[in-house]
Amino acid sequence: MPFAKENHTIESCNASLNAVKDAIYVLNGKWKLPLILTLQDGPKRFNEIQKSLGEITPKILSKELKDLELNEFVLRKVYSTTPVTVTYELTEYSGSLEKVINELRNWGMQHRERLVKHRRTEVVFDKVKA
Repeated sequence: MPFAKENHTIESCNASLNAVKDAIYVLNGKWKLPLILTLQDGPKRFNEIQKSLGEITPKILSKELKDLELNEFVLRKVYSTTPVTVTYELTEYSGSLEKVINELRNWGMQHRERLVKHRRTEVVFDKVKA
């Protein structure tokens, strides 16, 4: 079923398009949302984040954390200990992504089930043909 058609004006369509572009620009890449999910358990140090994400390089992690900090999703705290301790934690504003993340999770589960089901059907069909 295609998207529901409503009475849209060119202005409202352009505003919607720009809003989606802005959201994609801020949350682009494969690491931003997983980073946010990793920090939902509470503040973490750089190495803890890197270990929880697995294959991310320190250079990419640093860039992604800076981007999230600039967009007010992550707060970087520096403690004057010896050696200096730096932690990263989610801001209150990051909670505004809760619905987005939940919808992406739900859609991702549906999509994976669909693909698995389709592949099973394909395999069964191929066996029947042989």
